[in-house]
Amino acid sequence: MVTIEVFGPGCANCQRVEQNAREAVAMAGVEAEIRHVIDYREIAARGVLQTPGLAIDGTVVSVGRVPAAGDIAEWLSQAGA
Repeated sequence: MVTIEVFGPGCANCQRVEQNAREAVAMAGVEAEIRHVIDYREIAARGVLQTPGLAIDGTVVSVGRVPAAGDIAEWLSQAGA
């Protein structure tokens, strides 16, 4: 199972990243747990200095933008999901 983390306070962009991640999981046909990290200390500790952020299996793959579902699906395949 893949772990996807969305970093951000819950703003509209963060919600779009989470929705795109859910679409990407369906596109890629993988099983994933999606977590939304809203604690600023944890976000900063992970190296995300601008939200929204996205990590796949602990590796930050996007910061400060809303990646498309297709991009996230590609990152999932590159992560071996």
